[in-house]
Amino acid sequence: MEQPTPEKIKEIFDPFYTADIQLWTAFANYIQVRTFEKNELIKAYHTTEKYINILISGSVAHFVLAADKDICINLYYEKQLFSDYSSFLTQSSSSIQTQALEESIVWSISHADLHNLYTKSVTGLFIGKAISDALFIRKQSEQINLLTLSPTERYLKLIKERPEVFQRTSLKIICSYLGVTAESLSRIRKKNS
Repeated sequence: MEQPTPEKIKEIFDPFYTADIQLWTAFANYIQVRTFEKNELIKAYHTTEKYINILISGSVAHFVLAADKDICINLYYEKQLFSDYSSFLTQSSSSIQTQALEESIVWSISHADLHNLYTKSVTGLFIGKAISDALFIRKQSEQINLLTLSPTERYLKLIKERPEVFQRTSLKIICSYLGVTAESLSRIRKKNS
């Protein structure tokens, strides 16, 4: 099992927030390695998020419940951060569920440990900024895509940026994530193959 090192953590954060290795050394000391089986819940509906997570292997999704159906709102794969961040920040329950779609290894820092880092030094505050920057950049990009791209454009972007998604994730979840029916996705795939 891959253990957290400052170098590996730095590599994950560098696209969002470039910092000296010493910053990530402090962070690495608080990381917990957690494993989840395929389809295991990481965070249930109407519970409070306790962790910021880095997905090391596997895949994870966020869902919301609408009309008694799980709707996929986020898909995560290796070297991506994930958290029900609003719930994490407020330490209150939310309507987001997090589920492992494959066997997954996750590096996590708890809310208590992150706040402990904040109080110890300025380094902790920089770590918090790096986390919030990474999560914000991803979320804003997803919102822009959802509001400005058609389902076909979102499909083409997903297949260009993460082609392995279609081998690793069920079509039902991909349809939910793209906001289309299975029939519509089939038409989109045929038209663009």
